[in-house]
Amino acid sequence: MTQSLIPEFFVYGEPARALDIGFLHVETVQARASVHRGRVLAHKHPQMAQVTFWTSGRGIYRIEDETWSFSAPTVSFMPSGVVHGFDIEPGTDAIVVSVADAALATIAEHSALPLDQPVFVTGRGEAALWQRLGDTVRMIQAEYAEAQSGAEKILPPLVAVALSHIARLDAQSHAVTVPAAVALGGRLRRLIDRHFRDDWPVERYVEELGTTRHLLDKAAHQVLGSGVRQAIGERRLVEAKRLLLFTIRTVEDIAYETGFNDPAYFSRFFRQAVGVSPAAWRRERIVSSE
Repeated sequence: MTQSLIPEFFVYGEPARALDIGFLHVETVQARASVHRGRVLAHKHPQMAQVTFWTSGRGIYRIEDETWSFSAPTVSFMPSGVVHGFDIEPGTDAIVVSVADAALATIAEHSALPLDQPVFVTGRGEAALWQRLGDTVRMIQAEYAEAQSGAEKILPPLVAVALSHIARLDAQSHAVTVPAAVALGGRLRRLIDRHFRDDWPVERYVEELGTTRHLLDKAAHQVLGSGVRQAIGERRLVEAKRLLLFTIRTVEDIAYETGFNDPAYFSRFFRQAVGVSPAAWRRERIVSSE
C-alpha cells in the first residue's frame, strides 16, 4: 500500500481531526477492541504521536516495513506520520498515550528521548527500568481518568518522564529504520522546532538537511501534512497560541518571541490563520474555560 492510500486516524477507527494545542488522550487497546477485534491495520496519525506500553499478552507489531513478535512488557514511541499496526492475541492489552505534536514540541525540551523517529523496545532492559516506566505510564493514565484540577500542568511533565524512561531502556539501539522520506520529515520537524523563531528561508532548511527543495517538500507533505513554508508558519502559530493561552505576556511580546519583527504583521498573520485577532482569540479561550 502506498503512503497516499494509508488511512489517517484521530484514534484508531475515528477520522483525523484538528487537535487543540494541549491535546492529550489516554486509553487502553482493549477499550477499542470492538473496533479492531485484535487486528489494527496499517495506519498513521497526522499531527499526533503515541506512546504504547504493553501491559499483558503478546502479538505482532508492524512499523513501516519492519515486523516484530513481542510480549509484555513492550513499549513503542510513534511520531506522527509513521505507518504502524499490530495483531494481538486474546487478553493482550496496552496503555496508549496520544499527544498532539503541538504539545509534544514543548515536552521534547524535557525528554531524553529524541522524538523524530519511531522506537520499539521489547524483551530488553533491567526489570527496575520497566517498573519505573510502567509506574509512570499508569500515573498518566490515572491523572487523565480522574481529570482533576491542574491535570493539564501535571500530564506533560509525566509524559516527558515516560519518554526519558524509554530512552533509559537503550531505546536508541532499537530505533526503527523508516523510509528515507519519513526519516527526512522527522529531521525537518526537529529542525523547525529549534529554529522557527529565526525566520530561516526554506533554502536554509534544505542546506542544513543536505537535501533538495523537491525532496524536502515531498517529505514535509508526507510526514507533516504540508509544505515546508506552511509547516514553519504552523509551528509559529502553535507557539503563539501556547503563549497566549498559558501566559499573560502582551501580544507584542508574543510576536517578537515567535519570530515576527512587526507585531502588526503578526496580528495579520494570526487573523488570517485563525479568523480572529490574537487578543480576541485569547479572550474567547479564557471565557470558554471558565
